[in-house]
Amino acid sequence: MDSYRSILVHMDASPRCATRLALARQLAREHDAAALLAMLALEPHPVPEPLPMDMGVPVFRSDVDRDHRRRARDTFDLALASGDPAMAWVELPAVSPVWGMVQASHYVDMVVLGQRDPDDALTADVPRDFVESVVMESGKPALVIPHAGRFDSIGRNVLIAWKPSRECAHAVEAAVPLLQQARRVHAVSWGEDSFGPAETTFGIARALRWHGVECTEHRYAEEPEDLGEMLLSGAATEGSDLLVMGCYGHHRLRELLLGGTTRTILRSMTLPVLLAH
Repeated sequence: MDSYRSILVHMDASPRCATRLALARQLAREHDAAALLAMLALEPHPVPEPLPMDMGVPVFRSDVDRDHRRRARDTFDLALASGDPAMAWVELPAVSPVWGMVQASHYVDMVVLGQRDPDDALTADVPRDFVESVVMESGKPALVIPHAGRFDSIGRNVLIAWKPSRECAHAVEAAVPLLQQARRVHAVSWGEDSFGPAETTFGIARALRWHGVECTEHRYAEEPEDLGEMLLSGAATEGSDLLVMGCYGHHRLRELLLGGTTRTILRSMTLPVLLAH
């Protein structure tokens, strides 16, 4: 992938959605995207149908919260009025938001999602495991934006959490268009690489150089138990504006029960994260 030609961004009622949409539009401009799709994907709830009084048992239909839909649409319309790039508004029928986002993601290069804020009532109709589920089930890379903080740009100073695994390889491959525009790229890893030191034929630094990306690699002896916290601390020390990592290196059930690096990052993230499974 040499650029992100199509981008899908999740829309909800939260004020933070405006930041997510702005960053998606920035990516679309920088990569000359042919399509930027803003999709409203909220959990539907039962709404009583207006029926004559003598009908007896009430009838319900499924629909999204109208106020939440209006808030999301207002965010989209305000951004659209500001000019290029062009965007398209997409609404799901009354179906699972995870299912809808996964289906739509199969047709795009990048998905932009938001970290769920447990204290924001306006995200109550976004499933608790929305980000994890979309990344795991779609197979597409997702750029996840924190629910707090200001991010004027993404991908100028990138930190890669590397291990020789399918998930990490997929994440790095998806990040190449961003890495090629970055000013600084650092990769951190633990233990021995399957093929030896970083500068051998199959080292991550050498592999990125094939794509015109200069990368500084930092290798440590043993993977720490608090790897998620260490990655966030390292990103802060380096002044990174993007973390690239694989999503769920172990069986998902184990991650759900024991925590895991991905769950730590999604809970405590302080910078945008590009995830892939």
